[in-house]
Amino acid sequence: MQSEIHALIFDFGGVISRTLFETHQLSEKALGLKSGSLTWRGPFDPAGDDLWRSMQEGKITERDYWATRTNEVADMIGASWGQMSDFVKAARGASPLEIIRPEFLTTIEQAKEAGIRLAILSNELDLFYGAEFRGKLPFLKDFEVIHDATYTNILKPAPRSYQACLDDLGLSAEQCLFIDDQARNIEGAIIIGLQTIHFDVMDPAKSYSAVLRQLGL
Repeated sequence: MQSEIHALIFDFGGVISRTLFETHQLSEKALGLKSGSLTWRGPFDPAGDDLWRSMQEGKITERDYWATRTNEVADMIGASWGQMSDFVKAARGASPLEIIRPEFLTTIEQAKEAGIRLAILSNELDLFYGAEFRGKLPFLKDFEVIHDATYTNILKPAPRSYQACLDDLGLSAEQCLFIDDQARNIEGAIIIGLQTIHFDVMDPAKSYSAVLRQLGL
């Protein structure tokens, strides 16, 4: 039987924002690339993205995947980017709220009204987006805990990653619902006893409906 949920713990990435796979047209326009220049599609076309499949098979990390894509796009436009956040800022940094999932914003409003606490547990929040990105997202003021492995270097699915977030919330694992789009991170969360939703980036509305159902909202 599921315990009452006192807090939602979100991955950032594709759970909160539209993925870079979904916004190729916006990226191409922002970067001055011809339409159709960006062909890698990750979970939207695994058969056509060998590098994504390598990540899913555990041969490379998510950081490795995005480091490669960042370097590829930098070469295409003649940029000298040093990290993933340079890519993200160039592709979507001017208006980050435009790529936030509306279903996410609706969900956290309902959760707040129900007295449910909010947290983020990310492997690469500032590494991928840049620290200044947070200042452009007013909803983050409602999150009392933000754990970012950019600084701790304790990455999901390591048990210590989840436990650090729980310790800051002062809650047990079974009192929290964790939402992530990577299967390995969901598996790690289940091992330590968190309630979970495996987020489907191809059907975000369905995933957020599942979150609200599990909250009883």
